[in-house]
Amino acid sequence: MRTFELTRPTAIGDALEHHGARDAFIGGGTNLIDLVKLGVMRPEQVVDINGLGLDDIETLDDGRVRIGARVSNADLARDDRIMRDYPVLSQALLSGASTSLRNMATTAGNVMQRTRCPYFRDTAMPCNKRSPGSGCSALTGINRNHAVLGGSEACIAVHPSDMCVAMAAIGGTVVLEGRKGQREVPFADFHLLPERHPEKEHDLHDDEMITHVILDAPQAGAASNYLKLRDRASYEFALASCAAILTLDGDTVSSVRLALGGVATKPWRALDAEAALVGMEATTDSFEHAAVLAFQGAVPQSGNAFKVTLGQQAIVRSLRDAARALKAQGDRS
Repeated sequence: MRTFELTRPTAIGDALEHHGARDAFIGGGTNLIDLVKLGVMRPEQVVDINGLGLDDIETLDDGRVRIGARVSNADLARDDRIMRDYPVLSQALLSGASTSLRNMATTAGNVMQRTRCPYFRDTAMPCNKRSPGSGCSALTGINRNHAVLGGSEACIAVHPSDMCVAMAAIGGTVVLEGRKGQREVPFADFHLLPERHPEKEHDLHDDEMITHVILDAPQAGAASNYLKLRDRASYEFALASCAAILTLDGDTVSSVRLALGGVATKPWRALDAEAALVGMEATTDSFEHAAVLAFQGAVPQSGNAFKVTLGQQAIVRSLRDAARALKAQGDRS
């Protein structure tokens, strides 16, 4: 039996005071409890944040939306403001996990979600993310589901979240509360690449917790789409996914945001592809060119070279569907 102390604070300050480097916060517990059972995580103390509030979705005066750490994935996906102004986020959330898991999983927990790499989850296997310096078993092992972007000699584990891919495309900040005060980290910078320290996955200090995620104000006149390609249609992690947010001026791309999932070690903004598309005609040829640019730095492994083509297809299809939606709106108006 793996034992730990359970603490249930009722104020953020108390939660921070109780939490240390060898402890863990728990909201829904859909990821943490699995890892504790497997022996991957061995917290000395678990700090339950469910008595802290942090369960509101608020529209700020500048048009941004602030989401509490404890807002469930189900409530976020079905919120009227999210469905209206950020449909790509609602689509991403509803494509992930099962209904029962979405009812339990929280916004902060999803942001902090850890990889499903089987070598990370198997304590008998070397894994730099779990035990720094032990090696990366996936490099020479079964790596069909692993990353082709953002990897290193230390780790090629893929980031598993759908929600975070949509949030990366939308843009925003992660609000952190610590013993030294509050700070905000751009969402794009919160998840770290596994370079020399693959065990360090987030820009989060030991004495900090996530209190909110703030989304950038919605883009006027934009259409969006989230496409998730997977081995089966239900309850499966992405082999490749794309969140696309697109605006057009006539038939020309005026702005675009692209984020990828299932192919990278963190939620991946395809910045080169975005830059290449602006000012181009919204055609399949343009989308295909951008998709090639998005994967120009890809490093496939022995079992996952197909992810380059699959990821490119996800980009093209997401952009095509978003462009069709915009043109359909124009035809009706």
